[in-house]
Amino acid sequence: MTTTPDVDPLVARMRPFGTTIFAEMSALAVRTGAVNLGQGFPDSDGPPEMLAAAAEALRTGQNQYPPGPGIPALRRAIADHQRRFHALAYDPDGEIVVTAGATEAIAASILALCEPGDEVVCFEPYYDSYAASIALAGAVRRPVTLRPGAAHADDRLAGRAGRDDGRYSFDPAELRAAFGPRTRLVLFNSPHNPTGKVFTPDELALVADLCREHDVYAVTDEVYEHLVFTDAASGHVPLATLPGMRERTLRISSAGKTFSCTGWKVGWVSGPAPLVSAVLRVKQFLTFVNAAPLQPAVAVALALPDSYFTEFRDDLQRRRDLLMAGLTDAGFDVLSPEGTYFVTADVSALGGRDGVDFCRSLPERCGVVAVPTQVFYDDPEAGRRLVRFAFCKRPEVLSEAVTRLRRLPAS
Repeated sequence: MTTTPDVDPLVARMRPFGTTIFAEMSALAVRTGAVNLGQGFPDSDGPPEMLAAAAEALRTGQNQYPPGPGIPALRRAIADHQRRFHALAYDPDGEIVVTAGATEAIAASILALCEPGDEVVCFEPYYDSYAASIALAGAVRRPVTLRPGAAHADDRLAGRAGRDDGRYSFDPAELRAAFGPRTRLVLFNSPHNPTGKVFTPDELALVADLCREHDVYAVTDEVYEHLVFTDAASGHVPLATLPGMRERTLRISSAGKTFSCTGWKVGWVSGPAPLVSAVLRVKQFLTFVNAAPLQPAVAVALALPDSYFTEFRDDLQRRRDLLMAGLTDAGFDVLSPEGTYFVTADVSALGGRDGVDFCRSLPERCGVVAVPTQVFYDDPEAGRRLVRFAFCKRPEVLSEAVTRLRRLPAS
């Protein structure tokens, strides 16, 4: 008689995570010839100074293993960049580690800080790697839902009558209730993917207050730090700049989004030396090291003048406005993002009842690919009729997508 072996707990934890929605939608775009506004990657290259530096590094033999924490020049550039833009001081020799993109940085941080059974507070919808990284650590998600058109957390905190301007917000009471005796850390993303929300100073203060009150860490995903648009309610403020937060925060960013080089996978973690040391100990058994000839190029990019970052933001804001106008004309209920590469929209007015079904049918109906945001929620009903479009594409690509969307027939 044969017996079935017990399922390994890790296998069981990871069973819900199959092919990502991005892979499915990108494959659908290839199969149908649709304009792919699903996955968030630009279709143009980054600054020429950065590309030239990468080519020079390849030619001059910088192709072997770099130091485990990253090459010194890049770590210094990261430290200088954070001091320049956010007045945050990190020692490049011990408080910064270079990673294989922000995705590895998030996974390594969670694995370094969490034990099985620990709880992680996070805002949903969230990037899909968050849930997978928490599951890998054997930790437990405690989601707090961002809702479009809800009364602003700022208003609730101040006792004012709520505004409904279509932007995403959360219930402060729900956030407080998510913290408990097993809470280990807050996984925090601002500017926020997929909603485009930029958390306000009052919202940040509440998160910081709860971290201090419950003595928990914060892991902050800030890859869109330079993509906060001029009509946002507030600018980007790193959580680590708030009182008492630097010593308990691992701050994550990357070159991919800011310099249009998502395929390079060069990210970093900054924070107090004991926490960064723990991340490095995990990272060495994930990728060991990465991107040796690309690290000098990212160091060059981080030192570009302020005008690069301003022009980069303004260009993306124009592309956002182009896509939003087209979506509005096509009948979508558009939710204006304050930052990032993405705009979300409600499909109800077009007869959509389920975002997954809507997105799977959209390429055949009009030749455009989007991503259903319900897959980024623990509570799919909260995002059932919302879909996400990426506007980090060339203007002519967006114009073609807009033309197709305007011909979208009713479902």
